[in-house]
Amino acid sequence: MLPALRKATKNAVRAKRQFHSSTKSQAKVLMALYEDPLTGYPPKYARDEIPKITGYPDGQTAPTPKGIDFQPGELLGCVSGELGLRKYLEENGHELIVTADKDGENSEFDKHLPDAEIVISQPFYPAYMTEERIAKAKNLKMCLTAGIGSDHVALQAACDRNITVTEVTFCNSISVAEHVVMHILALVRNYIPSHQQIVNGGWNIADCVQRAYDVEGMHVGTIAAGRIGLAVLRRMAPFDVNLHYTDRHRLPAEVEKELNLTYHATAQDLVKVCDVVTINCPLHPETEHMFNDELLSTMKRGAYIVNTARGKICDRDAIVRALESGQIAGYAGDVWFPQPPPKEHPWRTMPWQAMTPHTSGTTLSAQTRYAAGVREILECYFEGKPIRDEYLIAQGGGLAGTGAHSYSQGNATDGSEEAVGFSKK
Repeated sequence: MLPALRKATKNAVRAKRQFHSSTKSQAKVLMALYEDPLTGYPPKYARDEIPKITGYPDGQTAPTPKGIDFQPGELLGCVSGELGLRKYLEENGHELIVTADKDGENSEFDKHLPDAEIVISQPFYPAYMTEERIAKAKNLKMCLTAGIGSDHVALQAACDRNITVTEVTFCNSISVAEHVVMHILALVRNYIPSHQQIVNGGWNIADCVQRAYDVEGMHVGTIAAGRIGLAVLRRMAPFDVNLHYTDRHRLPAEVEKELNLTYHATAQDLVKVCDVVTINCPLHPETEHMFNDELLSTMKRGAYIVNTARGKICDRDAIVRALESGQIAGYAGDVWFPQPPPKEHPWRTMPWQAMTPHTSGTTLSAQTRYAAGVREILECYFEGKPIRDEYLIAQGGGLAGTGAHSYSQGNATDGSEEAVGFSKK
């Protein structure tokens, strides 16, 4: 086969794999999911089973749909995984469109948006529902986040249109908390450069340890102590660190006493005394670019930042400057803005970072829970039953449920159009 024809055939096969459609029917469900593995959808997995989680630390139960059409532990968050929803939707007379082509006016997502009734996407690979997109979506009734965090939806615009916004609260909070602890240790212990020594065939111990420290005795603080932040505090306590937090909703006194927590009224107060700061708050207008040059300048020199919340909570270029000047010793996380980030995004190449794609909340374990949660929400929607209050972000023209507790009015999607700058070769 000629090289040009081989390339065209390969691209055509790949494009087909990244777009799935069913015949037109009752309700149109438009879903943006990340692309399949480059090696193809996995025929088998590293493990034969995953632990079954039935509830969460606050007493909330895990998702309880009437049924699921997947095997727990399967890869569900990519296009071929379809969140395990096709059988359920089509058997009930609905149309399902699944695509990874989500950014830009000529995207497959935009082509199907005008008559979509429900839009589903994941925080890891969000379909940004901007004011402009919401205006185009004349038939839209619900934006559903397969995961937690609905800042990719222009919430004010959704409220103005009386569009319901939902997410699967707590489904992957522990997944993210585990990721935070991993990142804290990776930064403080200088793990990434040390591992690279081995990969590159080296054994220079001095190069590895010249930036390596013990976390024991350090002051570790979280910006927000909700489901994820509190889980991080609990997991860091056995490391014999000094724990700090700030949150607009103060924790109960018994929890503060149990974990020996120091409360700070503001983020500004907390960052001045902490060696490690982990960001676990939602993105909304009040938290957008919270970590700017001014705030970073007040931190301890040589502090570390771990951000698994949302990339836009940090000023992109201010983080780069703080690392290059040595004001902070390391930055790790898996959240960017936009997502995917352009290939020239400076966080890809800045020094002393341990960045990954947005993976903390989309482990195979987490996918089982949030896919089941999406199924539960859809069952309630189509059957006219109330959606769990904890799954609600906006309803009836205003913030509702978890949204009323966690978010503020306004939109935080400006700049998301930059995601069109990322193209996979």
